[in-house]
Amino acid sequence: MRRTVLLLITALFILLCGCSGKGQVMDGDGMLNSYRQISQEEASRMMENDDGHVVVDVRRQDEYDTGHIPGAILIPNESIGDTQPEELPDLNQIILIYCRSGRRSKEAAQKLADMGYSNVYEFGGIIDWTGEVVTGDSAMESADTEDTEEMMANAVRSTASLVMEVNGKIYYPDPADNTSAEAFFKKLEEGKLVVDLRDYGNFEKVGPLPWELPRNDEKITTVPGDIILYQGNQITVYYDENTWELTRLAKIHDVSKDELLDVFGEGDVTVSFWLEWSE
Repeated sequence: MRRTVLLLITALFILLCGCSGKGQVMDGDGMLNSYRQISQEEASRMMENDDGHVVVDVRRQDEYDTGHIPGAILIPNESIGDTQPEELPDLNQIILIYCRSGRRSKEAAQKLADMGYSNVYEFGGIIDWTGEVVTGDSAMESADTEDTEEMMANAVRSTASLVMEVNGKIYYPDPADNTSAEAFFKKLEEGKLVVDLRDYGNFEKVGPLPWELPRNDEKITTVPGDIILYQGNQITVYYDENTWELTRLAKIHDVSKDELLDVFGEGDVTVSFWLEWSE
């Protein structure tokens, strides 16, 4: 009898969870917050409500500038960690999240849900958006859907962004304007690069490349975030200053020595590089 009652309670619990609109999930310790995935049509209807909602674009600044949904605020996915973003002070506010294709928005939505945000809705990517899109101060109306889609596609076609991952942290370094960076991109078109870096001189992490790259050495003083080609066959990530004949491959902007050391650690570390295509 007890077993029958227990089975009935369990079945009822599963049924109720399955019908929940919050999209909660289970782990070994109980319920975990999650986000709700909705269609773009539903998101568009929710945007018409005067309920204090906020639309969040989690792409990069350059992507946001190319075109974004009216009224959307920019909070790049890679900037969302485990600390509540200043732009989202209300844990109960309705948050509508999108990115380019829907991958980063899902990551960002889950991170916000993990922080305790209770009304997070993810609705995919702007490449599928048929509503209004603004670029700077100009708006492209939904009546011109085909023209809007074509403009958006032309803006991102055949472009790629450099991505670097270390210990779960994602960076989007800006490539240098030289033949070394061009050759580095060309190699990454063949696939992801994984490099084991060792600490050197208390100012950099350095490791061997599997191939030679052309050098454009010049005397420079590195700053935290510089990604450097050394001797044509080694890659280094600087977290402090050093003056030498070096070739800059890329740069992580707006990052401090302490922030990099917190992610990279004090010893050896494995770093991955790859290209993220915009279509």
